[in-house]
Amino acid sequence: MTETADELSTPLGQNTERQKRRFRLPFTAMQALAVLLGLFLTAFLTVALFIENPLGGEPVARVALRKPAGDDKQPAASGPTEQPAKSPLQQAPAGDNNKTVTIIDGSSGKRQDVIIGSDAAEKADSESAPATAAAGIDQRLLEKSRHGMIPAVADGLKPFTVYAADADRIKAAKMPVVAIVIGGLGVGAAKTTDAIMKLPPAVTLAFTPYGADPAKLAERARAQRHEILLQVPMEPFDYPDNDPGPQTLLTTLTSEQNIDRLYWHLSRFQGYAGIANFMGARFTAADTVMQPIIREAAKRGLGYLDDGSSPRSAAPSLTAAQSMPFAKADFTIDAVPTSAEIDRTLVKLETLAKERGLAVGVASALPVSIERIAAWIKTLEARGIMLVPLTTAMLKSKSG
Repeated sequence: MTETADELSTPLGQNTERQKRRFRLPFTAMQALAVLLGLFLTAFLTVALFIENPLGGEPVARVALRKPAGDDKQPAASGPTEQPAKSPLQQAPAGDNNKTVTIIDGSSGKRQDVIIGSDAAEKADSESAPATAAAGIDQRLLEKSRHGMIPAVADGLKPFTVYAADADRIKAAKMPVVAIVIGGLGVGAAKTTDAIMKLPPAVTLAFTPYGADPAKLAERARAQRHEILLQVPMEPFDYPDNDPGPQTLLTTLTSEQNIDRLYWHLSRFQGYAGIANFMGARFTAADTVMQPIIREAAKRGLGYLDDGSSPRSAAPSLTAAQSMPFAKADFTIDAVPTSAEIDRTLVKLETLAKERGLAVGVASALPVSIERIAAWIKTLEARGIMLVPLTTAMLKSKSG
């Protein structure tokens, strides 16, 4: 009857098809995803809790313990002991001169045997000794502080003379010279590498104490025969709105606190001939806070570069009182970082060198700065001007 009724109620000329019933899953896509995630977590926990994995977790160090000679009271270990290693190298127990440590990489399973003993322990205690030796650092010119090794004077030698770049100083004394210092290095490996590789060795490079590994970049600069400086962050007038960085020397701190901060900066890397201010218009203008810093740097055999940003800087008179090698920048070459303005400033630097016999310029490691300075340097010799490292300019200024 139903089919007959449907046919009778259907309009003439229209045929209807019986709708097909759709197949529907008994669960939603989100429910399926939740089930799969639950199964994955269950499998992961099962593996982590019930399946033994010797290479999982922390790496394992196997130390072969041998009975010390002449000690009959301590029985020899029956076999290797196994324990988690908190560091890549497990230190040997005191009283045993030779220990073998097996280092197992927790991800690859690679094994490496290392022999350690009293000599190795002594080397480990001398902070950064292998690194500084590899960088050509004179170990005699290092002194231990609570922050690490810092420069010192020893055997009549000073960092200023030992780490000064080679130069023909006799020739420099007879003709106009220009010194160029590129600052702000150590933060940003790419720009630092550009300055190291694209500029000639006579260009001095100044490194800030910040960055992931300033020691490695400073070592690379010295390997390319560049002379290097350490830039020490100092308080500007608009501090703390304009903050140079951690451990900045401040006018509100005592001299002991500032010297402790100076030691932190000095310990970041080695091989520099002198220090320079990094910002610091307020700090360098205050004799009472600046004097202890200059005196300490002079005592450690370093030179000092004033970047010329503060006309009220007390550095010239304070360094003179300490008979400390000193130079003040005459121009910031890329104060306006365009090719045209950089070229104009380089011409001013050249003119000053001819008039006075000596000129010092500072710049940052901007690509345009490096490009224009490198091109300008190639033309200096033809115009009777000699490019020299900053230490050579300091010595010429002092002798003059």
